[in-house]
Amino acid sequence: MMTSERYDRHVMLTDVGEEGQRLIAKARILVVGLGGLGSPAALYLAAAGVGTLGLIDGDKVDISNLQRQVIHNTPALGKPKVISAAETLARLNPDVKTEVYDSFLTEANAYDIISRYDFIVDATDSSQTKYLINDTCVNAGVAFSHGAIKEYDGYTFTYAPGCPCYRCLFGVNTPIKDIPPSASSGVLGVVPGILGTIQAAEALKYITGLGEPLTGRLLKFDIRTMNFNIIKFRHNPDCKKCNNIK
Repeated sequence: MMTSERYDRHVMLTDVGEEGQRLIAKARILVVGLGGLGSPAALYLAAAGVGTLGLIDGDKVDISNLQRQVIHNTPALGKPKVISAAETLARLNPDVKTEVYDSFLTEANAYDIISRYDFIVDATDSSQTKYLINDTCVNAGVAFSHGAIKEYDGYTFTYAPGCPCYRCLFGVNTPIKDIPPSASSGVLGVVPGILGTIQAAEALKYITGLGEPLTGRLLKFDIRTMNFNIIKFRHNPDCKKCNNIK
């Protein structure tokens, strides 16, 4: 049961209030990937009092992660990331229930897992998994926040049922098995921190109905210049995924 004092600063907000906090406490949100993006997203969602946080990742904590994956720490080296994350979140906010999946999201398990949740945070670094999240969410009617980073740049948009999807923006109708793997690149550690926090904000906005989500709008930022740009996009008429659903 949520402690009222913990969430006073939410309840004071006219557009959130007690009802908004109740919606947050009832929400079920899945974070896919407990790395650079999933770390701040999960931390802020837990701090906000999200009722149930699903955590899925098949990796273990490595020392090279700690430059940006702030949910983990040095004593957690070698632990499954989902266990390390769940332990950190329990210390941050015992109100929050965590559901842990120590595995990767695959075509075999994606629908069964994703369909249990109200909102998905795509915090992965795999192109194939991003398409899998998109396709599964469109099929299941579940909203999600896409996030991607490269070096100094961040990219994010939100999908909700009836809105243009990831395939409309980045690629149409390519089978997941034919999507090339993502190339590794360097990243300044603060970049995923900024983007993951934005993704958490989009999740809370969707759950509470606050403001205007990033549906049909790609947010791009470059921390070298601190330029933030919005690129609007529409349904791609050739997209056979969301055009069959909307």
